Amino acid sequence: MLLLGAGLIVRFAHWVGARRRRWVDAQIRRQIESGEVASEGLKRSRAISEAVEWVAVALAYFIAGILALDRLGIPLTTLVAPATVVGIGLGFGAQQMVGDLLAGFFLFAEHQFAFGDVIRLSVPGQTVGITGTVEELTLRVTKLRTAQGELVVVPNSALRQVTNLSKDWSRAVIDIPVSVTEDLEQVTTLLKDVVGAMAADPRWSDLLLGAPVVAGVETIDVGYVQLRLIARTLPGRQFEVAREIRMRAATALRTAGITSPSMGESATQGQP
Repeated sequence: MLLLGAGLIVRFAHWVGARRRRWVDAQIRRQIESGEVASEGLKRSRAISEAVEWVAVALAYFIAGILALDRLGIPLTTLVAPATVVGIGLGFGAQQMVGDLLAGFFLFAEHQFAFGDVIRLSVPGQTVGITGTVEELTLRVTKLRTAQGELVVVPNSALRQVTNLSKDWSRAVIDIPVSVTEDLEQVTTLLKDVVGAMAADPRWSDLLLGAPVVAGVETIDVGYVQLRLIARTLPGRQFEVAREIRMRAATALRTAGITSPSMGESATQGQP
């Protein structure tokens, strides 16, 4: 009966957790479809619900096991010494799992990222790595869905450097190469008109935190210079804003007959 009760409690915990996650997912989808950004509270609530469900299941099985041993007449005090030896052995053999759980605890406690955030996992000191959307976050593992649809599962203790690309606000940085033979003042004026028109466009103004700016000449290379455009955006929306700016700039440059050998784009994430 104890084991049956524990099984029912576990099923109830899974049912409540699933209902909670479906409700949160529906709220997040509604915010995204309306052009808003998923609130940090909802994303954190979903992650915490998964952690609470996992703890409830483990606790139910543990308590049921202890009570079952007591009902069978096995004195728990006699199990202290063997349990200590077994615990030490498991501690050495399961160091990786313990490390995963501790790392997962600090992920929740420090609000590093949550469900729905766009993050990049990389080696410390590197700016390249695996980029994806957090699809599931538990105390033990983090699951990412990449742009190609691949599901990447990473133990929390293996997270060495995590770059959150959708925290608080984001920035799109676009470098546009222009031939040195062109009139740079004319090109700068043209790009200012492009970003000004985009800031006035109702379809994009809600994603921008202020008007994009043309920072000017960023670098000088052989045969061309790099003009930099910067746009501050809502969290996680820097990629689509950068693509739209690049398309508008390319169209305007081609229409004006201005030579542009190539166009580069990069997006960075910051915090106020």
